[in-house]
Amino acid sequence: MLTIEPNIVAHQANASCVVTYGETIILATAVLSKDIREGNDFFPLMVDYEEKMYAAGRIKGSRFIKRETRPTDEAILTARLIDRGLRPLFDERIRNDVQVIITVLQHDGENDPDIPSIIGASAVLHISDIPWNGPIVGIRVSQINGEWVINPSYEARDKSDFELAVCFHDDKVINIEAGANQTDEKTMLEAFKFAQKHIKKIAKLLEDVKKDTGKEKMVISFEGEDEGLDENKKSSKQEIERLTAEAKEYARKEIDKYLFDVPVGTKRDRKEKVYALKDDLVERLQKNNVGKDKIKKVMSFFDGFIEERVSEAIIKEKRRVDGRGMEDIRALKSQVGILSRVHGSALFNRGETEVMSIVTLGAPGDEQVLDGMELTGKKRFMHHYNFPPFSVGEAKPMRGASRRDIGHGALAEKAILPVLPAKEDFPYTIRVVSEVLGSNGSSSMASTCGCSLSLMDAGVPIKKAVAGVAIGLASNDKGQYQIITDLQDLEDGNGGMDFKVTGTDEGITAIQMDTKTEGITIEMVEEALRHGREGRMKILAVMNESIAKPRPDLSPYAPRIITIKINPDKIRDVIGPGGKMINEIIDKTGVSIDIEDDGTVFVTSVSEAGMKEAIEWIQNLTQMPEVGKTYVGKVVKLMDFGAFVEIFPGQDGMVHVSEISKTERVNDISKYLKVGQEVKVKVMKIDDQGRVNLSIKQA
Repeated sequence: MLTIEPNIVAHQANASCVVTYGETIILATAVLSKDIREGNDFFPLMVDYEEKMYAAGRIKGSRFIKRETRPTDEAILTARLIDRGLRPLFDERIRNDVQVIITVLQHDGENDPDIPSIIGASAVLHISDIPWNGPIVGIRVSQINGEWVINPSYEARDKSDFELAVCFHDDKVINIEAGANQTDEKTMLEAFKFAQKHIKKIAKLLEDVKKDTGKEKMVISFEGEDEGLDENKKSSKQEIERLTAEAKEYARKEIDKYLFDVPVGTKRDRKEKVYALKDDLVERLQKNNVGKDKIKKVMSFFDGFIEERVSEAIIKEKRRVDGRGMEDIRALKSQVGILSRVHGSALFNRGETEVMSIVTLGAPGDEQVLDGMELTGKKRFMHHYNFPPFSVGEAKPMRGASRRDIGHGALAEKAILPVLPAKEDFPYTIRVVSEVLGSNGSSSMASTCGCSLSLMDAGVPIKKAVAGVAIGLASNDKGQYQIITDLQDLEDGNGGMDFKVTGTDEGITAIQMDTKTEGITIEMVEEALRHGREGRMKILAVMNESIAKPRPDLSPYAPRIITIKINPDKIRDVIGPGGKMINEIIDKTGVSIDIEDDGTVFVTSVSEAGMKEAIEWIQNLTQMPEVGKTYVGKVVKLMDFGAFVEIFPGQDGMVHVSEISKTERVNDISKYLKVGQEVKVKVMKIDDQGRVNLSIKQA
């Protein structure tokens, strides 16, 4: 059951809502700053998703830091999911800070907080006085045993082949996040239609809350509006409007010469051509004695004007700046094995977008430990994405992974997960790092392709190759639009979308979409899925030319893992007091050892000799005596009634005096045996208490 309680706490925010779903509870707040950010040329929206460990009744696992610190990757991904749904419905001219904070107060372990968080963020903006053209409705759809399920629990999601988290604005799709196990496009489209049918109740709830408690939206004055201006400022504004109209008229006549009527070049070439037109306009204004401040205000139209012309050419003339058709993909190239000593590597190029992916294989113990509010346990496959400034020809500080880097890395990770081998078949921990060396449109999809290629090069037995492509959109306020394949630089403007879809030759593995519109129709989704499949097939064909299936053997520089089984009761013998024994084995042989509760032991090593020595050591520590079997043991203790013999490390047996000599009665045992002496013994009996009776004379 979903409930929304508006403005019951956090009264100093512009608005707040407490949203409950099941027993998961989130607090959503929204605040608009009173002052604008001076010198800012973008809309400053901040969406923060705060996981609290108390919400799950847990204390952070770190011994030294118990306070929540940097958000987990999962929290960052949820914040991005919420942001992508909210952002398109703001007026991008706003320069006041808008901050939406979602705090998880209680997590029931069954219901994911992300969908209630989307609804909470939508509700709090909808009832506040902050200008926003919402609401949006978030919903998750899975299919279990052929039946559609709305907002399934974690347990139910584990049984599903795919899940779709989607946000709607009215009946239009405004945001998508999906993961699938090679699901066909028809089934995926049915999921969108099913979700669309089930948003009505939530939408009505949001409107009811707005009707009961909603505030009137405030009016924000934007720079240049007439209200409150004195006569001098009005006159100045009118002059800027006149100069802007003249500049637009001139640009309209000249723009095609710079954008289209030239040989197709690189992204840098296109930028230089656009800058040349901009410089031409500035020079004309300077000749007319227009001052620097006015020139800056006049030229503020320029970037949007270029995007508008690019979109217009796509919609009305079916023409793209690089001369491609609507479904054409830029030149493709893929290579594998480009780095000789790493465990696997690949280089993938699509036009000027260039990504190098590198695989590292590790022991099971190298798995990432998850210690978040929602996710605990271990993670054996990681894909990390790096986007250095040189990849777009810029020079700026490098400050670690951004939210964008984390999001792009996670998308490719989600795309690859369905084709990975099971841990039982391939027990390695797998890390892939994708380094973006050049970017001109959808480096996340290039990293998906590079990741797939590098895993095959490493000999990881993935089930299928995975490719990805970004589908774009050009649209205008008249309802005209055109879907395009393989989005790049100038094509990602207002009225556009970035519809990323990954998959194999069988079906979809992941989708992510954000848009700069107020939503796209189901018909547009259907067309984008078709473009995605056809584009994916073209890319897979090129990838298959470089490597069509995983290599049969691992790199000689990759570690090998041998799995053995021991009696679970013997685990303590391998570990030893305080870990003394296992650490000694590791130190002396150079291997890595991981032991599971069921007695499965993974021994990982790059040295064959070290591997052999460690396995023999473990087997000696854990072997069990067998009745009737003969061993060579060492006398460890003498008693009047017999001797104790260690037949292998940690396992003693007792030889009674009557079992020492075949020919004579033994009265003084010290005449026959000495401590430290090696003797051959036979196991005669193991009693109910595990005590082992040995015989020398029977051996």
